[in-house]
Amino acid sequence: MLLELALEESDPETLGEAAHKLDEAEEALGDAELQRMLSGEHDASNAIVSINAGEGGTDAADWAEMLLRMYLRWAEGRGFKVEVLDEQPGDEAGLRSVTATFAGDCAYGYLRAEQGVHRLVRISPFDSQHRRHTAFASVSIWPELDDSIDVELEEKDLRVDTYRASGAGGQHVNKTDSAVRLTHIPTGIVVQCQSERSQHKNRSQAMKVMRARLYERMRQEQEERLAAMQGDKVKIGFGSQIRSYTLHPAQRVKDHRTGEEAGNAQGVLDGDIDRFIRAALLSGDLG
Repeated sequence: MLLELALEESDPETLGEAAHKLDEAEEALGDAELQRMLSGEHDASNAIVSINAGEGGTDAADWAEMLLRMYLRWAEGRGFKVEVLDEQPGDEAGLRSVTATFAGDCAYGYLRAEQGVHRLVRISPFDSQHRRHTAFASVSIWPELDDSIDVELEEKDLRVDTYRASGAGGQHVNKTDSAVRLTHIPTGIVVQCQSERSQHKNRSQAMKVMRARLYERMRQEQEERLAAMQGDKVKIGFGSQIRSYTLHPAQRVKDHRTGEEAGNAQGVLDGDIDRFIRAALLSGDLG
């Protein structure tokens, strides 16, 4: 009615109000559709996020640390609580790997859109000749499972190793073997945790991550069997890159699944990733 009135009267103010109302309605419709997409079995759960440096040497380790910062800034904006469970520093800079839990409303539902390989193109700060380098890092996301989820995990299948937790150094370094490494012998899955000073607490946290990873493995194997029966080829593992972050020669971030782009790459690296998460969830292309 408002739009019809505005068109009839050609009133700029009324036209502007009508356009604003249409934008609000479109946004509300998108939010409703997004909430529908966040109704999966584990979407309401907390998320376990693992970032691993890939090809690219020191640049890849630095890239893994940049991705961690991006997700920390995103989580801060949503009021999520983040706990870093384990991090392995790179040889010269950055991180070879890091695992953290993100606690908040639908943390897994949102962050599952980030799973895959992320590609960075920039002038490397580690290259004395200032050449352009490409680096890769993989992001894996699992739901933090509650005790009601049955995951077959027997003590006899676990090897438990303890070691001294690494840290910033100095007097605050933990002098006891409080860090815990769990190895699931049948699958070879390895999980580490060193965030707590208590070995018992680190073991408890590591068990949560191990259960989540075993559950994800079980889910993937089930999907693979179903696809085999249907004659489809299922992509297992990280797959191809889902997003490219280009800092040189021009700034641009592009999601290869949805075509979503942003010109302000630094803003994205500062945590402005909602547009990419939203587009991926609404498209349903999370493979």
